[in-house]
Amino acid sequence: MKIKYGKKALKFLSRAEKSVVLNIKESIKGLTKTPPHGDIKPLSGYKDGRKRLRYGSYRVIFRYDENIGETANVIKVLLIMDIGSRGDIYKEG
Repeated sequence: MKIKYGKKALKFLSRAEKSVVLNIKESIKGLTKTPPHGDIKPLSGYKDGRKRLRYGSYRVIFRYDENIGETANVIKVLLIMDIGSRGDIYKEG
């Protein structure tokens, strides 16, 4: 499974403490397992299958996608859309 990071997620990872980044990335690796590991819940109000992963006081917003390659192989993609603190992550804008 391929992991892709969105612009907001990369911005958070570039500014956060190194220990926090390492722990969050380890939690994200758990999402590539079958079944996914972690405290995961679907987000209501979205039709694109967004979910959230809880890691302490941080939340990771993600969804699973499938890319169909030129050879008709289906490649699963884990799209990390946003990462942030519990109080700020759900605010739009």
